[in-house]
Amino acid sequence: MDIGTKLEGVQVGRLAKLEGGVPWVDLPGSASRRARAATDLRASDVGSDVVTAFEEGDPALPIILGVVRVPAREGVDAKVDGESIVVTGRRDVVLRCGKASITLTHAGKVLIQGTYVSTHSKGVNRIKGGSVQIN
Repeated sequence: MDIGTKLEGVQVGRLAKLEGGVPWVDLPGSASRRARAATDLRASDVGSDVVTAFEEGDPALPIILGVVRVPAREGVDAKVDGESIVVTGRRDVVLRCGKASITLTHAGKVLIQGTYVSTHSKGVNRIKGGSVQIN
């Protein structure tokens, strides 16, 4: 994209990085450049498509208007409100990191697996169930 070119309308670019809170955007036919944002951007948005306009049509002055969101896949629902995160799956929900996982099943089972499992409580650490098996 030639810097002397005036751009009308908007373009879809890609959020390249957030550097000290400053967004950098990749636009078709040009190198990454600093941008301003008219929306809140998060580290998780890096790599996402962004809708970009240009101050007075100047391609050297991009303004990110928003992130292009992809709808969740059917059967998966995630809600984030700043205080809690709720993830709902039709059959299972699995959190996995390396050799550790927590699985919630539709039948009501909670399966915790890992090479080392530790619990700690400042209050009562209660184990309660129809039966309790240790080893």
